[in-house]
Amino acid sequence: MSDSSIAFGPVGSRRLGHSLGINNIPPKRCSYSCVYCQVGHTPRPEIERQRFYEPERIAREVGARLAELRARGEPVDHLAFVPEGEPTLDARLGRVIALLRPLGVKIAVITNGSLLGRDDVRADLALADWVSLKIDTVDAQHWRRLNRPADGLELGPVLDGMLRFASEFGGELVTDTMLVRGINDAEDDVGATAAFVSRLRPLRAYLGIPTRPTAEPHSAAPEEGRFERGLRRFASSVPVVEALTGYGEADYGSTGDAAHDLPAIVAVHPMRHDEVDRYLRRVGAGWEAVDALVSAGEIQRVEHRGHPFYVRRWDR
Repeated sequence: MSDSSIAFGPVGSRRLGHSLGINNIPPKRCSYSCVYCQVGHTPRPEIERQRFYEPERIAREVGARLAELRARGEPVDHLAFVPEGEPTLDARLGRVIALLRPLGVKIAVITNGSLLGRDDVRADLALADWVSLKIDTVDAQHWRRLNRPADGLELGPVLDGMLRFASEFGGELVTDTMLVRGINDAEDDVGATAAFVSRLRPLRAYLGIPTRPTAEPHSAAPEEGRFERGLRRFASSVPVVEALTGYGEADYGSTGDAAHDLPAIVAVHPMRHDEVDRYLRRVGAGWEAVDALVSAGEIQRVEHRGHPFYVRRWDR
């Protein structure tokens, strides 16, 4: 990964406002290989924490990007760890967060929570202001089919780690559940997941469906009636539930250089054709910039349920 893609965006979202994304690990290092992952398969799921990029380098690049945005008057609400894998695999995540603190922006981490059984992982995440935990199911068989965890992971200790973290964390905690047709969308399964989420007492629980290109093309959204029933089950267990079922209108920040921005953004957030078009018009670039990136193998165009998307080359 090039230096320039450690910090990307900002990207506008309902959850985090305008967030400056941080890639603190190389692609695609993760403890899961979820069937619905929008950044592709994980070649070798792993659970051992490692040292990747130097914390000082990450802080320097994030600080430089933030300074550029502030100089242009662009708002940044969060610095968000949302890499092409699992951010807690970075053994120095806590050090990075500490170095980012002086920038004066809230720090968010989106994690699958699989390593929360470890004291050091909980200690690192405790330094963040906002943490999202992924909980798709509490059924071990469905978990293995859906999230495809690394060898050595067991669902029981993962869930226990989440409960312990939730009891200790002083920041804003939210949960994220993805429902996939025929795997974890049955009413009993959703009800059990909702009951567990309620024990975490999150500020908000998000319930979503696949809307962008996925690692496994067969990963489909539940039937509408089944999703609505699942949403009601969650709402009966968790005070605040929000459905994430549409594409939304993402607002992508830019450096003005499409060749720099687009590969960094689509690596973690596939963009629809219309989103790319809006971005190009905003920065005054033409589609020849996209064509050049496709020809060079930096990004690729795919079809997903009748919509063209631009994504990272998953085979690179």
